[in-house]
Amino acid sequence: MVLLDAIYINNSGGKVLLDYLIENLESSGMRVHYLLDSRVFQNHPIINSGNDVTYLKSGLRSRHAFYKENRNKFSKVLCFGNLPPSLKLNAEVSTYFHQQLFIKIPDDISLINKITIGIKMMVLHCIKKNTDRWIVQSENVRNGLSEKYNLKKETVQVIPFFPPLPPVDHIIKNKYKFVYISNVGTHKNHQRLIEGFCKFYDKFKIGELGLTISENATFEVELIKSLQQRGYPIINFGFIGRNELSEIYASSEFLVFPSLSESFGLGLVEAIDSGCKVIGADLPYTYAVCQPSITFNPFSVDEIAEAFEKSLKPDIKPTIAKVHNQIEILIKLLQ
Repeated sequence: MVLLDAIYINNSGGKVLLDYLIENLESSGMRVHYLLDSRVFQNHPIINSGNDVTYLKSGLRSRHAFYKENRNKFSKVLCFGNLPPSLKLNAEVSTYFHQQLFIKIPDDISLINKITIGIKMMVLHCIKKNTDRWIVQSENVRNGLSEKYNLKKETVQVIPFFPPLPPVDHIIKNKYKFVYISNVGTHKNHQRLIEGFCKFYDKFKIGELGLTISENATFEVELIKSLQQRGYPIINFGFIGRNELSEIYASSEFLVFPSLSESFGLGLVEAIDSGCKVIGADLPYTYAVCQPSITFNPFSVDEIAEAFEKSLKPDIKPTIAKVHNQIEILIKLLQ
């Protein structure tokens, strides 16, 4: 039996990938036991009655107790959440690593967040020998993970995967429509993006910026409302489903991606597949995924505004993708 341990995944891009992975495991006919975060209860694809599901509150203690009780039950294990098992198992263990913050902590985050991430990095150092292989989404992360945790490169495999967006018909791209599909987080860099767009709009009075910020991000939500009242064309779509997401990409000319740290950047891949040009941060994760149309320094509001300005020029080069969906390879690895 295969164990999919996704106890640390409950939202954002990780949840999108988890749902896609569950769908493919269920269609493969494999016998699977799922270890899931209690917050995704009844909020994931249908799991066949022949497979098992354990829901637990996310945490090191509850996860360790599960492994201690079931250490001899599984033949293969996929830890889909950066951390290998807390003890050595009698199974072939793969760990899917997709957290760039565990490789390099950005300077531009709070001290509390730095301490929290630092503790998680220490835990990872302590249990890194409990996995047989690591799987990552890009060559950039492979290099960083190997160097940071002193891993042999041959134990780290690059197997990117991502779900296709639902197809849409008869949608025309709106010129100078920019979108950034991302939840709020300090490293997601929304505030600089918004300030940069406003500077650009003050100068040219053209363009529209679409964001997907949930209502619980009260500071950003109120900031957008106040800017809307002042006439800035910033739209907050809030939390959206896959169908609406596909329509937004299809109608947008540009994806702006100012994140300070990404292991992959699912939005980059989705936007390229939807025919958007990418205005991306001049950081390694961008070039690992694509050849962007325009780049900028994501720490500089002025350079973000200048990137918007560059998009007004005719004959902007198209964005070229460098990665492709390899879900079949990942599933085969578990069979």
